Amino acid sequence: MNTSPTHSRTNQRQFDVDVVRRDLPILASCIHGYPLVYLDNTATTQKPQAVIDAIVDYCTSANANIHRSVHKLSVDATRLHDNVRAKVKSFLNAAVFAEMIFVRGATEGINIAASTFGRQHIRPGDEMLITAMEHHSNIVPWQVLCEQQGATLRVAPMDDDGQWPWDDFKRLASERTKLVAVSHDSNSLGTVNLIRGIVDISHRHGAAVIVDGAQAAAHMTVDVRELDCDFYVISGHKLYGPTDIGALYGKRELLEAMLPYQTGGDMISSVTFERTTYNSLPHKFEAGTPDIAGAIGLGFAIDDLGQLDWPAALDRDGELLKYATDAFSCIDGLLLIGTANTKLSVHSFVLDGAHPHDIGTIMGHEGIAVRPGHHCAQPVMDRFGIPETTRVSLGLYNTRDDVDAAVQAIAKVNEVFRC
Repeated sequence: MNTSPTHSRTNQRQFDVDVVRRDLPILASCIHGYPLVYLDNTATTQKPQAVIDAIVDYCTSANANIHRSVHKLSVDATRLHDNVRAKVKSFLNAAVFAEMIFVRGATEGINIAASTFGRQHIRPGDEMLITAMEHHSNIVPWQVLCEQQGATLRVAPMDDDGQWPWDDFKRLASERTKLVAVSHDSNSLGTVNLIRGIVDISHRHGAAVIVDGAQAAAHMTVDVRELDCDFYVISGHKLYGPTDIGALYGKRELLEAMLPYQTGGDMISSVTFERTTYNSLPHKFEAGTPDIAGAIGLGFAIDDLGQLDWPAALDRDGELLKYATDAFSCIDGLLLIGTANTKLSVHSFVLDGAHPHDIGTIMGHEGIAVRPGHHCAQPVMDRFGIPETTRVSLGLYNTRDDVDAAVQAIAKVNEVFRC
């Protein structure tokens, strides 16, 4: 199995998982008397001490609103907040600062694209194209858009391995396709989609492409200019940063032509009762007081990732995926759901005779955090004829010992339900 795509990021230091783990205080916790084994990274990742300290430092030494006042606290807060935009720009290799919009997370980023670009460009009779593996956040906004605009939502199907054939995508894409929305990496299956190929085909038909990168950005290098996608969204809490913060990348010419998503303070240039003019990018899409502490925390999370030997870390990420795949494949009665040729660190499975919630509960009492459920991907579950799976998802701080602990806990589940 080709477990991960090619990675490239500047080497800073040798990757040492023990050093990484020591920087995450929650990993020293005990749950029900057992050491915490955190394997729910697709839902959210744990936070390094540097991120925690950055948020506390802001709250205790620079707590003020930004872009509004000239006193020292406001000036300091503005500097700290605005510096993060440069970090996110570099992280995604965007061309200019104006292309980076702070949002609450990937979900809000997708909704902005749907509510602004989508409404301006989708007309009755047009088509939108998504894949069968999308998260609800990359389905529902497009359903609503198509209902409102009189357009048709088309879905590229997937095969039994959890990947969709290129021929089906090529067949569905046409001159009627105006927008394509696709996940870079499936949260429920781990499947990595070949975004550049999707973009090339879509652009050939004149369609714009938005990529849900919530899962991928923590597991591979993302270069939006190389991908040539029109929009790309990320969530901070999937990147070892805080919740309620993320970013929407959009090509500048598209963002310039889009109407604001929300209105209020900071997104305006001038207001009279007769007319309002909007602020320049990126502020046009950032109405109201932002999550200042969250943005600062995201910046430090990106800094923390940048200090790693990124290629070595992600090579190890792929090796751990293969180790876990082999280990889970040997468990009696366990069936992995999602076996694409190229995937990232997600293992969804069903176990004969055991409900996923029971599996999650038993493993949780062993100190092992996993996710039972449909993972906000009910159409994926429907495709495989199952209501739910148990999902093990790996982060950069996980180890073979974590995988072994999960395997042992699943063996106990088997004992309970087969006795």
